[in-house]
Amino acid sequence: MKVFLKAAYQPYKWLFFIPILVLLTLFCGLICILFAFIFGPDTADSLAVLWSRLVCFFIPVRVRIKGRNNYDTDKAYVVVVNHRSMIDIPVIHGWLGLKIKWVIKKELKKIPVFGSACESIGCIYVDRFDRFSAIKSIQDAKKKMSKRASVLFFPEGTRTRDGSTAKFKKGAFYFAKETGLSVLPITIKNTMKILPSDSLDLFPGTAEIIVHPPVDISNKDEEEFPYLIEEIRQTIINAL
Repeated sequence: MKVFLKAAYQPYKWLFFIPILVLLTLFCGLICILFAFIFGPDTADSLAVLWSRLVCFFIPVRVRIKGRNNYDTDKAYVVVVNHRSMIDIPVIHGWLGLKIKWVIKKELKKIPVFGSACESIGCIYVDRFDRFSAIKSIQDAKKKMSKRASVLFFPEGTRTRDGSTAKFKKGAFYFAKETGLSVLPITIKNTMKILPSDSLDLFPGTAEIIVHPPVDISNKDEEEFPYLIEEIRQTIINAL
């Protein structure tokens, strides 16, 4: 039955959804750049939320979120999330309710309109292969962020290809200690079934976001980081 449904979905995907996605990205991206210039990046973030929700509506993707009582949408956090699919981005941005600034690979900056729009709302482009350049990019961005801005990291560094959760890099946790922000661990589920990594095999489904209690690491010594990072990683994995 699922094979039949996937086959039936293909004309919709190519003839309707893909053109709609391009038009949505162009329209929302250009307006986002304009709003950011006039009103600032946090105001423009509302357009990114709109884009995210419309993308999920047209696929369609249902989103369930658990643990809303574990965080305050008026506060800022360093958000760490496992990364399973490109669909993670609209799912998280559309439903989490935070003013999110993404830490993303610099290659995405080259995507017309999308790259500039992400930069306009305060996303942080980093070179994954140059640690010192990545640190400088994050430090420079930190100076420009509002008090309500949360910074989101995919601490694995890239999407999973086999469903496993790779070891976490330390950047998000050093950033949390420097800024005094709590780490907000999040598990995202089922997005790999909607759009697998390195694939255009898109199919409707239900994504799930599980928000865990925030972790204050401001009083932790750096020697404790390996154990702390692994503990947070296991919290995320255990909810998968």
